[in-house]
Amino acid sequence: MSEAATLSANIIRADYDDPKHAADIVTVLRSYAMDPMGGGEDLSAETQAALVPGLRATPAASSLLAYIGEEAVGLANLMTTFSSFGGKPLINIHDIAVSKAHRGTGIGRQLFDEIHGIAQEIGACKVTLEVLEGNAPARALYASLGYGDYVLDPEMGKAMFWQKRL
Repeated sequence: MSEAATLSANIIRADYDDPKHAADIVTVLRSYAMDPMGGGEDLSAETQAALVPGLRATPAASSLLAYIGEEAVGLANLMTTFSSFGGKPLINIHDIAVSKAHRGTGIGRQLFDEIHGIAQEIGACKVTLEVLEGNAPARALYASLGYGDYVLDPEMGKAMFWQKRL
C-alpha cells in the first residue's frame, strides 16, 4: 500500500459478544504484539483466550475496530476512567494498532477521530496514551493530532510511565 494512498475505513464500536468482533480484536492485537513496536512476540494462548472475556468483564473497557471490507485492519482498546485533577472522565488509549499493510493510509487518524468523538460524548477532559520513544511514525501522528508530553511544572520535568510486572 502506498504511503500516499488514503483509505476510508469503517470504524465500529466493537461488541464483545459478537464472535467476529471478538476474533478480530484478538487477530489485530496479535499482529500488533508481533511487531517490534508491540514487543515482537505473539500473545500467549492464555492471553488470547482471556483477552475478550477480560475486556467484557471490565466496565471501563471499550474497543473500536477499523474495517476495510470484511478485514479488520485497525484496533483501539480504550479505558474510560476519571481525572481527579480535571474532575471529569478521561479516556486512556490502552492499545492502538493498524495492520502493517495499511499503515500510512489514514486509518489511525480515523480511529482517533472516533476516539475524540467518544471523548466529546462523555464530556472527557483529556485523552491519554503511551508511545515508545523509538516509534517515530506513531509519535508524528500523535503530535499532529495535538498530543504531547505530560507536564505539570516544567521544573519537575515530564511525567514518566513506569510499570512493575506481577
